[in-house]
Amino acid sequence: MRYASLALALITAGSIATLAQAQTGPAMKEDTGSTVNTQGAPGARVGTPANPTLAPAQRTRIKQYVTERQVRPITVRERLAVGATLPADVELLAVPSEWGPELAPYRYVYSGSDVFLIEPSSRRVVQVID
Repeated sequence: MRYASLALALITAGSIATLAQAQTGPAMKEDTGSTVNTQGAPGARVGTPANPTLAPAQRTRIKQYVTERQVRPITVRERLAVGATLPADVELLAVPSEWGPELAPYRYVYSGSDVFLIEPSSRRVVQVID
């Protein structure tokens, strides 16, 4: 009788743990930065890809655009790299349509000899085009 009660308690505890694990929704998942996050989790980009994938030809087209149009470079104190946040006083430029529709949600800046794609709501660098 004691063993039957113990077995029943173990089965019940296992079922509760499984049920609790199954109820974890998408908003509880970690934002790894590799997919589109539509849940609005803190610190996450809502509705924009975390890191756009650019083909070599597209990267070349972007660099040509910036140099041919003589886009004015910005100067910032901090070293710019993926994940860096741009200061509020830095003007973010709209991405031209010829760069491709997948880049429309982003903005960009030109600094040194590099183009930086920026996620506008967080002002974070998501791609460096060197």
